[in-house]
Amino acid sequence: MSIVVVTGGVRSGKSAFAERLVKEKSQSVLYVATGVCTDEEMEHRITQHRERRPAFWGLSETPYDAAAEVHTYHNYEVVLFDCVSTWISNLLVDVAEDKWRDTEETERIIGAVDSWLSAIRDYSGTVFVVTSETGLGGVAMTKLGRWFQDTLGVVNQRIAAEAQEVYAVLSGIPWKIKGERI
Repeated sequence: MSIVVVTGGVRSGKSAFAERLVKEKSQSVLYVATGVCTDEEMEHRITQHRERRPAFWGLSETPYDAAAEVHTYHNYEVVLFDCVSTWISNLLVDVAEDKWRDTEETERIIGAVDSWLSAIRDYSGTVFVVTSETGLGGVAMTKLGRWFQDTLGVVNQRIAAEAQEVYAVLSGIPWKIKGERI
């Protein structure tokens, strides 16, 4: 199993870059989509991602329980998980407002990521993981926003620690920050 992380800000070009890397590596690809269509804007974003990827790639829509779907990875040489930050958002907004930033809830969400990481250790292919980098902006103005930043920061560090390669995409330009040089 090999993990390649592609991180960057919103609209930095990270998903398009990860898709290019995946296309160079294999045609046997499972695209793991974590987005939930909640409004017209999100529907448009999902449509853009759908139109950009090849129709012959497999698809697993997994907005909540990523570990439960890892068994489907074994049918493919490559998995593109897009994206961790949306997955974490889904898990956070499912929590009642009076439990935001609750230690047990935070541990449960980080535990879900740990379970997913544990499950993919048995996968023999390459998992490309897209995620947003929250550490480049200011501190969020809302309690939920700060919880998202803090939780995603921990999650990104855990995934990157296990990754063989990590790229940061800034203004559409990829920059390899872990692994052998490009």
